[in-house]
Amino acid sequence: MEMVLSRCVVRSFRPDDAPSLARHANNRSVWINLRDQFPHPYSLADAERWIREAAALDPETHFAIAVDGAAAGAIGFHLKKDVRRRSAEIGYWLGQEFWGRGIATEALRAVTGHAFGRFDLVRLYAGVFEGNRASMRVLEKAGYTREARLRKGITKDGRTIDLVLYAMVRE
Repeated sequence: MEMVLSRCVVRSFRPDDAPSLARHANNRSVWINLRDQFPHPYSLADAERWIREAAALDPETHFAIAVDGAAAGAIGFHLKKDVRRRSAEIGYWLGQEFWGRGIATEALRAVTGHAFGRFDLVRLYAGVFEGNRASMRVLEKAGYTREARLRKGITKDGRTIDLVLYAMVRE
């Protein structure tokens, strides 16, 4: 899959993305706003493992955000099952040197459209850690609506904090 956008390209991961992915992911400022399953420090081996896992998904739901040909971050969604089968959780991260350029918003809009267009989904949602105002703004600019604040909903880096829930619903 490949979507060429004005600020970036959202595409399938490639094995040669590993060095760039590891370089951008190995950043505490990126890690602090992601789930604990995202390693820190983030090594080349972590990037290679992630690329293999993403490539093995069928259907493909996790993609590289590439800037100037190199992987600068990632975006993807997890399809839910059972009674939540028409919902998916979406998430993304971008290397710090690319923050504030509209890249994440552009990628999120594109992948949201892809998810709704390819799958029988009526709801995409994302949880944002309290204090991550930049990610909240990305979601809002992409058309997501703030639905809830889950008080003390997560624990990250030794702190129990709120999780803010955003969603886009297709009628």
